[in-house]
Amino acid sequence: MSRHEKYKLLEGLATTEAAPKPSLTLSDAVALIVGIVIGAGIFETPALVATQAGSSQAVLLFWFIGGVVSLVGALCYAELATTYPDVGGVYYYLKRAFGREIAFLFAWARMSVVQTGSIALLAFVFGDYASQIWRLGNFSPSIYAAIAIAFLTALNIVGLQQGKWTQNLLTAAKVLGLLLVVLIGLTATPNLPTPVESTSTGTWGLAMVFVLLSYGGWNEAAYISAEIQNRQRNIVRSLLWSIGTITVIYLLINLAYLRGLGLTNMANSQAVAADLMRNVWGEPGALFISLLIAVSTLGALNATVFTGARTNYALGQDFAIFGFMGHWRQRPSTPSYALVLQAAIALALVLLGTFTRKGFETMVDYTAPIFWFFFLLSGASLLVLRNREPQINRPFRVPFYPLTPLLFCSVCGYLLYSSLVYTGVGAVVGVLVVAAGIPLLLWNRYRQVPRG
Repeated sequence: MSRHEKYKLLEGLATTEAAPKPSLTLSDAVALIVGIVIGAGIFETPALVATQAGSSQAVLLFWFIGGVVSLVGALCYAELATTYPDVGGVYYYLKRAFGREIAFLFAWARMSVVQTGSIALLAFVFGDYASQIWRLGNFSPSIYAAIAIAFLTALNIVGLQQGKWTQNLLTAAKVLGLLLVVLIGLTATPNLPTPVESTSTGTWGLAMVFVLLSYGGWNEAAYISAEIQNRQRNIVRSLLWSIGTITVIYLLINLAYLRGLGLTNMANSQAVAADLMRNVWGEPGALFISLLIAVSTLGALNATVFTGARTNYALGQDFAIFGFMGHWRQRPSTPSYALVLQAAIALALVLLGTFTRKGFETMVDYTAPIFWFFFLLSGASLLVLRNREPQINRPFRVPFYPLTPLLFCSVCGYLLYSSLVYTGVGAVVGVLVVAAGIPLLLWNRYRQVPRG
């Protein structure tokens, strides 16, 4: 038997050992999506958006438009996910539309840059706010970040049930805490100095960059499409419910910020939620919001760990060089090896962020351009597959085709441009890491060539 034939036999055995099971309910899927999207962004970006806005009405309009844009993208993903349910998510769509090479580079980018960078980014935010409650020395944020990654990875390796119930509880705590902040901001009358009746003028385009950063993450629904019960209905419903819930929460929290601080104080704030709570409840209020942000970020981190390993599993199924990741443990139902490798890369990025002393900013620069480039390709894959495979049954069809996916691609293209313009050295490093996947792709192709 040739080396190529042995590889194909081993590949076939790997794919029949075990497979993902439809274990997630609609509420589980909604909790995952909401948990990913509502992370640290809503506590960081509202002040930046207010800086670019000229009025309170413009602030709320920006956040409403962000929800609409996310809904447009979700409709595109809903058709892809219901037509091609696969644990690989976007990896699988790109493979069908553009071939194995592009899919490989996407999975490599997601494994080495996008998902692991997002995990490290969220872990740094968790570490920053956990350190406000209890410091662990000079490198307290990094220590907390490493502990969070290791703990949540271990929890997800133990099994799907433990991982999803943890996510449901964290998401519930996060949403309840945010609603409490909304209630306080809308009803309290804080004693604030009269602000100067002006804010710095900016651009709508830059404001939308910050808004859409905060809405990012709903696309992770693609990676659980093979594990959702009654997927033909629940994939669409989970996306619509999630984005609707997130949009309402974002509008309410910004309304609370505006009501409690005013536009100018909001725009000048370095920590808008903490300033709001401090002015109402004093230092106990600031401590409360630090705890809330820590819980919120921990929920997003757990969901990102959960979904990230799914693409690594799909990559291992298709490419011998990463074949060790293509194994799914039947009991418990998890891609354990993929989770371990993901954690190792994320911990290395935490170490990188520690050395640069700008963990959060370094990870934003590192991930943004690559994320929006492949997001653009995922929207284009819908157009390609509609044209190439018209005979396939599509349980859900995106309305107003092809205008909806074209609009989505246009937004992604603009965000790609903006992320390249407004990021620094980290973006260059991210691009170089993705480019490093090309030699690996060629090596994998060489290994699969029959030798006689």
